[in-house]
Amino acid sequence: MGPLIPQGVIDGGWSFVIALLVGVCFGLILEASGFSSSRKIVGLFYGYDFTVLRVFFTATITAMVGLLYFNYLGWIDLSMIYFPPTYVLAAIIGGLIMGLGFIMGGFCPGTGICAVAIGKLDALAYVFGLYLGIFFFSETFSWFEGLYTKYALGQVRITETLGISTGLFAFGFVAIALVAFVVTAWIQRRVKPVVY
Repeated sequence: MGPLIPQGVIDGGWSFVIALLVGVCFGLILEASGFSSSRKIVGLFYGYDFTVLRVFFTATITAMVGLLYFNYLGWIDLSMIYFPPTYVLAAIIGGLIMGLGFIMGGFCPGTGICAVAIGKLDALAYVFGLYLGIFFFSETFSWFEGLYTKYALGQVRITETLGISTGLFAFGFVAIALVAFVVTAWIQRRVKPVVY
């Protein structure tokens, strides 16, 4: 279970129930934010709708600031939180592939599942292609393993790389997000609204 719940308080089987409930709530929030609409998703790339940017910035800031305060209060230990190692080349290639799929399909994996849940057939085709790609990659991983693991940096934190404190990084990130909110609101007021 998460770092706020000591081992033994909740039985391991309940972790799956809690994960399911969290997933359902996440899906409801995605749907309420309009993320089951491919037009709203790709609106960020075409410059007429910045809801995706705002929601993701808001979620990141909430999680980041919450974790920093929880760490400060001693409720969690940030050094105990796992994060995956960095593979630079794999991240660049994977980001390009996902970005291309994002624009072509109009969904990311999470929003695709959300759209399937409300019965969108284009999302069903997208998610089918997503799982087909995952299956292909897992079955042929040995072909790509050298490329995947090239330029491995291990577990690096951006604060360590930049040589700054987590508080300073959080302050800078929030400042960038606020500027992005103002600039995107200004842009969105000046472009032709898209009818959904």
